[in-house]
Amino acid sequence: MSASQRIQSVDLLRGVTIVAMILVNNPGSWSSVYAPLLHAEWHGLTPTDLVFPFFLFIVGISIYYAYKNKKGNIQTYKKIGIRSLKLIALGLFLRAFMPTFPFIQSWESFRFMGVLQRIGIVFFITAVLYLNYNWKVLLGIALGILLSYWLLLGFVPLPNGMAPSFDKVANNWSMYIDSIVLGGHMWKSDYDPEGILGTVSAIPTCLLGVLIGKVLDKPIERKASILVAIGLLFLVVGYVFSFWFPINKALWSSSFVLVTAGYATVILAIIYYIVDVKHWHFGSVFKKVGMNAITIYFLSGFIAKSFYLIPVGEHSNIHSWLYSTFFQYDFLEAKLASLCYALVVVLFYLGLGNYLYKKGVFIKV
Repeated sequence: MSASQRIQSVDLLRGVTIVAMILVNNPGSWSSVYAPLLHAEWHGLTPTDLVFPFFLFIVGISIYYAYKNKKGNIQTYKKIGIRSLKLIALGLFLRAFMPTFPFIQSWESFRFMGVLQRIGIVFFITAVLYLNYNWKVLLGIALGILLSYWLLLGFVPLPNGMAPSFDKVANNWSMYIDSIVLGGHMWKSDYDPEGILGTVSAIPTCLLGVLIGKVLDKPIERKASILVAIGLLFLVVGYVFSFWFPINKALWSSSFVLVTAGYATVILAIIYYIVDVKHWHFGSVFKKVGMNAITIYFLSGFIAKSFYLIPVGEHSNIHSWLYSTFFQYDFLEAKLASLCYALVVVLFYLGLGNYLYKKGVFIKV
């Protein structure tokens, strides 16, 4: 988005989302984390489960503004393709990089999929669809994917004759396809939360963001109220749908798409009313992080991985040394100490975002 096109509430929500990503990804100890800062074990929804879909939803809004006056020509497709490949390459690099010799992860344990890879793929497909179809067709595509995904996972028998299931078992279509295509290159031996079918079902999350971007761009009265109404509609339909297709982030289930898009729309509407309608200024520090969202997210992952893998003194790694030296005390409850570590990490990246903004550094990916 150019400076003239920017909607402050979108920048603010993007920044808050990135900060939330960093917060939940960097506890002092994974064995001591408050429940809301963990993903649901399988079915269900926690605040942490909202973070990734919120970011993809915002990517959709950004696509609307970035390409609303562009034509679907070779140059535009080339730029979209290059940006998508950059995101995928950053994700693969983050997985492959090792801070110690031989500086690259072994092929046997290398994971193909990941957060940045999913963002890159979903961005590419959504942007191309947006350039070629009107909002009615885009809505139809989103609903078609959501319904098809439900029918596949819920009703189509697997090639081995087993009945389909939404559970964390081998006769789940999402896990079955990942095991065939990705093999051992998954997050865990039995599934990958950023797997192939889940990436396809994440496309509607981004498409719904595009459609909300269109609503934001319309010169209509009571826009915030309209957004709230749309968000509540998503929530009602999503929660009702969850009786047949459970809310599940790992599967990126259809009900998960609708419910998370509903929460994102309602929260965006509230921020929009406060920031863009009433012009009450707050949260500028988050907006500054949002201006370099991908860069800061990548750096947070790169540094965290390095901290976990570089040994120091008698400690297994830099992370454990920092945590045990500065945060673990007898008077401090373990989960609170773990949270304090994560908050200090967040403060560091808030400071970095503010510094980059002051220096006029905006790294486009």
